[in-house]
Amino acid sequence: MEQMEVRRILEQVQGGTMNLDDAMLRLREAPFTDLGYARIDNHRQLRQGAAEVIYGEGKTKEQVLGIAQSMWDGGVRTILATRLNGEKADYVKAHIQGSAVQYWETARIAVIGSMPEPTGRGTVVVASGGTSDLPVSEEAAITAMALGSKVVRLVDVGVSGLHRLLSHMDEIMNAKVIIAVAGMEGALASVIAGLADCPVIAVPTSVGYGANFGGLSALLSMLNSCASGVSVVNIDNGFGAGYQAAMINRA
Repeated sequence: MEQMEVRRILEQVQGGTMNLDDAMLRLREAPFTDLGYARIDNHRQLRQGAAEVIYGEGKTKEQVLGIAQSMWDGGVRTILATRLNGEKADYVKAHIQGSAVQYWETARIAVIGSMPEPTGRGTVVVASGGTSDLPVSEEAAITAMALGSKVVRLVDVGVSGLHRLLSHMDEIMNAKVIIAVAGMEGALASVIAGLADCPVIAVPTSVGYGANFGGLSALLSMLNSCASGVSVVNIDNGFGAGYQAAMINRA
């Protein structure tokens, strides 16, 4: 249940169009909806400022649709679904009632409903080391946008060509928070944190050759960064970085 829905209930009680018992029933029913295969946390918007997010991987297309439809019917107007393949996204688009669906294939992410206007105080910069890191960096960017942040993307600015990154110093210095997405040795986060005066969220990706160990080398490099102000999320976790960045940006 979104804050605006609670406000509407209270206004209806105040205006005399809903009695107190009906209002209490609506609020008691709100904590979660039991679909059998999922329990939708309807109070998360009130507790955390953002509605529950659907993790699409491992769910059937019918389950994704059922969760999204329940959230939509409950008043959520921006529903984020991550790790969603094209088949599931097409199914939701074709069957959800009352809502539009936007799908970004590279990021494997969908927004059911509308993308909100930016409400954060500043700008989230999402920098990707290489084009191969785009699936993760786009997941981070779209997540932050869906949570109300203005996002600026810096694409293919890895440290093997440092001049590419340095040409974006205005964006780096004006950011409220920066997400640095990189595989290989993961050096991008340390370089950016040495230039910026804001928090840097490092995202190691599984991009790289054998000794990269599926992103482990980038993860360890980022955890051992000599630059201050770097926090690190899990390998390929663009969603986690985008969510954390949006929280910082609206604080």
